[in-house]
Amino acid sequence: MKSTHHHRAPLISASSSSSSSSQNHSFVSRLLLLLTLLPVSLACLAFILQWRGGGLADPASASVRSSTSVPGGSDLNHEVFPGMETVSSVSPKSHQSSSDCSNLARSSSPSFPYYGDWKFGVDTSLKPKICITTSTSAGLDQILPWMFYHKVLGVSTFFLFVEGKAATPSISKVLESIPGVKVIYRTKELEEKQAKSRIWNETWLSSFFYKPCNYELFVKQSLNMEMAIVMARDAGMDWILHLDTDELIYPAGAREYSLRRLLLDVPPNVDMVIFPNYESSVERDDIKDPFTEVSMFKKNYDHLPKDTYFGMYKEATRNNPNYFLTYGNGKSVARVQDHLRPNGAHRWHNYMKTPNEIKLEEAAVLHYTYAKFSDLTSRRDRCGCKPTKEDVKRCFMLDFDRSAFIIASTATEEEMLSWYREHVVWGDKEVKTKLIRKGILTRIYSPMVVIQALKESGVFSSVVSSVSTNLSKKKFLSSIHKSNSSRSTASETLPSKENKSEGISARHLLGDESAIPPLSPPGMEHARFVTED
Repeated sequence: MKSTHHHRAPLISASSSSSSSSQNHSFVSRLLLLLTLLPVSLACLAFILQWRGGGLADPASASVRSSTSVPGGSDLNHEVFPGMETVSSVSPKSHQSSSDCSNLARSSSPSFPYYGDWKFGVDTSLKPKICITTSTSAGLDQILPWMFYHKVLGVSTFFLFVEGKAATPSISKVLESIPGVKVIYRTKELEEKQAKSRIWNETWLSSFFYKPCNYELFVKQSLNMEMAIVMARDAGMDWILHLDTDELIYPAGAREYSLRRLLLDVPPNVDMVIFPNYESSVERDDIKDPFTEVSMFKKNYDHLPKDTYFGMYKEATRNNPNYFLTYGNGKSVARVQDHLRPNGAHRWHNYMKTPNEIKLEEAAVLHYTYAKFSDLTSRRDRCGCKPTKEDVKRCFMLDFDRSAFIIASTATEEEMLSWYREHVVWGDKEVKTKLIRKGILTRIYSPMVVIQALKESGVFSSVVSSVSTNLSKKKFLSSIHKSNSSRSTASETLPSKENKSEGISARHLLGDESAIPPLSPPGMEHARFVTED
């Protein structure tokens, strides 16, 4: 018995080993089969979804579609951003209505938190209440998209200081018809009032006085901001923002696509919120409508790792004077409170304290600068300086503006176009791809989608047509005359000094301060100091 037991033991061991090996082989085979079938199944599912039209449409295609296309077939339905939802389509019969306005709230375009009829009557109970002030000479083609985009973001009130084209009756009358819009005309009486205002008699702004072009605009903006503060306080506003009509707020980081939501989350002890600016990076020389045709932007220094910024500085600058073509110090929104004053076009300040400010890590101001080739000549036509390196320093604060003015004043049309393509247009796909991968350049489609949706809904055309259809021609001309005769009434709200001694005291207290002008981003000369820090 003993020897038999020892003789059979190896056979039992071999049989057990063979069975285990067979099981392992079977498990590996099944695993390999599963790994093979899984990606194939996913690929088939993706193909089916794409074939059925479930993919995300390219928002850029929106800019080339006709505004008369059927809303129910709009590719914009597939683009949903925070704070937006898609409203179910109306029946084909309802699209035959003669009025675009009647279908706005029921269209298949994206809807937004404050989206109602074209007037965008924001609920007065909503908090916080936000206003924007601007100084502009632009036309309706730029002002209306800019304004209604910010209405979508929750801005309820606009203080528009207009001159030039924007002050003509055909444009200003349309602007005055929009709820929440206050139009202030640049009249002789207004200028006389502003010459007696508090900041005109303070030294922090005086270094910009009596200089042409950009310096003159900078002073006008500051004086208008001072006046807007008073109007904002009287209107019960919580926040005030100074923004040009070629700039759009991009409220990234908010829980919905809303400036109101973004500011609602700001701690109550914060007085000022800084939005770093991104700069438009055009890819063609024939842009007509930057808001719906430009989707690529160069990110701000504050939103980039410092080693990436300085490491890619040469490629990002492309032999231009600075990293950005124009300014790089962003814009700010201030809490409306006592003793608030402007500190140049980019910042706010307070007479009684140093404002507690924060800088946003995701949200930005999108600056569409030199986005159209015609921007070269329009800047030239607004300025009477001589096209010499010395004289342009009197007129422009930033290097690129100076170079652009000289080119626009001395070169032929072909030479200007060649210069524009070399210094402004991003045509090199390899360089673009590299900078996008590094995070220097980024794609932002949200404003494009919002403005295109508003345009396709007939919002802008409804605003214009409502003015002409609601008034007879005679009444319309009469109202224009009345408007022209009462343009300076708003200037009564300007703050003024109570007496000369107060002005002298202010000069003494503020003698060491200066307004913050538009500033270029850090250059390579700053790289060593950043590294040492």
